[in-house]
Amino acid sequence: MSIMSDVAAPRVAESGMADKLFVSVIIPHYNDLASLRVCLAGLRRQTWPIEQMEIIVADNNSACGLDAVAAVAEGCRVVHAPIQGAGPARNAGVRVARGDILAFIDSDCDPRPDWIEHGVRGLQRYDFAGGHVVTAARDPARPTPVEAWEMVFGFNFERHILTEGYTGSGNMWVWRRVFDAVGGFRTGVSEDMEWSFRATEAGYRLGYERGAIVSHFGRATWPDLLHRWRRVLTEHYALTREKPAWLVRWLAWTAGMPFSIAPHVVRVFRSDRLPDWQSRFAAVSVLVAHRIWRTVFMVRLLLEDGSAAR
Repeated sequence: MSIMSDVAAPRVAESGMADKLFVSVIIPHYNDLASLRVCLAGLRRQTWPIEQMEIIVADNNSACGLDAVAAVAEGCRVVHAPIQGAGPARNAGVRVARGDILAFIDSDCDPRPDWIEHGVRGLQRYDFAGGHVVTAARDPARPTPVEAWEMVFGFNFERHILTEGYTGSGNMWVWRRVFDAVGGFRTGVSEDMEWSFRATEAGYRLGYERGAIVSHFGRATWPDLLHRWRRVLTEHYALTREKPAWLVRWLAWTAGMPFSIAPHVVRVFRSDRLPDWQSRFAAVSVLVAHRIWRTVFMVRLLLEDGSAAR
């Protein structure tokens, strides 16, 4: 079942653009065939001409095996990405890509029918760009507390791009020549953030393309949420360690975490994404618990890093 609600059929891409540009859509995949089916269904209904695109699934050692992935991804190119991690999987997809444009999307995302059209349009103004991600609940009328929190705070690409200077790689567009010049994604750090910083430091322009929209199911349970944030914070810590005055940066971020609760409570209650007051109170409870957990985990990362004390 698609994550997307019914969407009116958008305009077909401008013929001038479509005649000249070939788009390689790259999907890292690991152990989630059900979501991959939804993602591929969304890509197969794109308004972008089918002869001007290819879909590459880079499988990251899924337990089901490459043949099972290929059966789901019929008509797509499936490659084995032996080095574990989303960054290396994306790199494996790039190595076989033929496109003028590389479009990165996660396997648990569902693109709107005009996703490619808008992504290509964004690259008429920028060297690389990120789109918009809508976080959805499995039952929009009755989100779980964690889903309610994710619907307000999950995947704010607009803030990431316009304020923080990076785009997430789950909805990312880049000219192939730019990607080749910057180099591939790294592993062990926040790979999309690090890649974006590397690209902008090289003089390439980052943009936000609001019309390139994908939908993504939010995490539904507390263990699922913590599993993601352990990885995110560990990778972010590794990236912060490479910056000047990194310890001051990390301590300031950690110390400010509890104080961020109050303004974000206001954001929850003002959100128009949640269906009722019950879901708002549920989101606040997760907000408070999550910020306290993040503070403790960030302190723990620092204490467990023996080199930080030297």
